[in-house]
Amino acid sequence: MAEVLFYHLTDSPLDTVLPEMLERSLARGWRVVVRGPVAAELNRLDAHLWTYRDDSFLPHGRAGGDHDAAQPVLLTDRAEVPNGAKVLMLVDGARVDPGEVGGFDRVCLIFNGHEEPALIAAREDWKAVTGAGLTGVYWAQDGGRWIEKARAER
Repeated sequence: MAEVLFYHLTDSPLDTVLPEMLERSLARGWRVVVRGPVAAELNRLDAHLWTYRDDSFLPHGRAGGDHDAAQPVLLTDRAEVPNGAKVLMLVDGARVDPGEVGGFDRVCLIFNGHEEPALIAAREDWKAVTGAGLTGVYWAQDGGRWIEKARAER
């Protein structure tokens, strides 16, 4: 059963953290779907992932193309997972649906710790995840490192 990992951003923005998380996932051979609720923000992230660093290449695509199934990382605003990803990363206010967690090996909810609505939504999602009997792990940034702050085992 998948763990739901909550990543509380306080030191670094999503534009820094997401590429690092995607690189680690790809290095492990995992396919990833990145889901966000706003198409324009996903388009911005798509452009950023092509240019975030001069010395790297992060293969990815934006959902809705002819090659969605072949993408190792797919950015989408829909619940479908045409690339067969076993890792779901939720960004920019996308919410966890405890009912879909079982279809993944890992679900990561990445939220901005400087935005009160994001904090409130993350707390609600934590309650939904743990209330559904799923494992939740809460990570917070501390001096540029991730520190596990809470764990609720199923």
